[in-house]
Amino acid sequence: MSIKGRIVAIDYGSKRTGIAWTDPLQLIATPVDCIDTPKLKNWLLEKAKKELFHSFVLGYPTNWNQTDTHITEEVRLFHQWLMEQFPNLIIHLWDERFSSKIAQKALIEGNCPKKKRSDKRLINTIAATILLQEFMNHKP
Repeated sequence: MSIKGRIVAIDYGSKRTGIAWTDPLQLIATPVDCIDTPKLKNWLLEKAKKELFHSFVLGYPTNWNQTDTHITEEVRLFHQWLMEQFPNLIIHLWDERFSSKIAQKALIEGNCPKKKRSDKRLINTIAATILLQEFMNHKP
C-alpha cells in the first residue's frame, strides 16, 4: 500500500470548527480537534507543513429546501480561501445538515455523561468525524 495523504474534514462554524482526518492510507476517520474559527486558517497552514494532505471534505450547510443557512456564505468564502491556499488539492463540499444531530445522538447512545454531551467543542469534532466517515462510505 502506498501512502496517499490525509483527507481532512472540516465542520465549519462561526465560532468554532470541528476537524477530523484520515490516516495517511485513508482507511480510518479520526477526530482531531475543535479550533476557534478565527484561528482555523493558521492552524491548517501550520498542519499542512507537517502533514501530507490529500484532499478536504468541507461541510456545506443548506436548509431542507436547498436554500442558504445563516452560515452558508461564510462557508463559501472559506471554500474560496481553501482553493487559493491549496490549489493542488480537491475540496469536496459535503451535505452537513445532520452531522451535529448525529454527533449528539452518538454521544447519548454511547452513554456519555450529560455534562460532556453539552460540550459544543466535542460535538463539533465528532460532527467532523461523521462528515468524513460518510464521505469515505460514499466515495468510489
